[in-house]
Amino acid sequence: MDPETLIAGVLIVVGIAGIVLPVLPGLILVLAGIAVWAVPRGDVVGWTVLGLAVAIVVAGSVAKYLLPGRRLRDSGVPGRTIVAGGVLGVVGFFVIPVVGLFVGFVLGVYLAERARLREHAQAWPSTRGALAAVGWSIVIELLTGLLATGVWIGGLVLG
Repeated sequence: MDPETLIAGVLIVVGIAGIVLPVLPGLILVLAGIAVWAVPRGDVVGWTVLGLAVAIVVAGSVAKYLLPGRRLRDSGVPGRTIVAGGVLGVVGFFVIPVVGLFVGFVLGVYLAERARLREHAQAWPSTRGALAAVGWSIVIELLTGLLATGVWIGGLVLG
């Protein structure tokens, strides 16, 4: 196995892990790994694999933000609630390693909805909706990374 393939594989595995545990920029690492393999090859297979992977990552990134955002709007969660969740998510990321982003986001959404709606019984469904949207975002990103990885594996087999 040549060193480019080994480095690419490591970057892709770390990228997939970074999608599941959002400490690292997962899709960027997956794409970087594929590029490390494809660019030195300089052949049709390498450039085709890289082009397909870029297209998949771009499409997946757009879907990652559009689809969950639409679900949130449909569930009635206002934009300022999402901002509050995002702010506390960032704070949580630094306060609680690994899971702080999720804990902070959920707490921020809940507190913002509790302040807006004044009751737990009304705030909790909005929080669940926001949590489902975040879950969909992670699923979409993971599927995108796995699909790009599958294209790379196909390139390894063909190349």
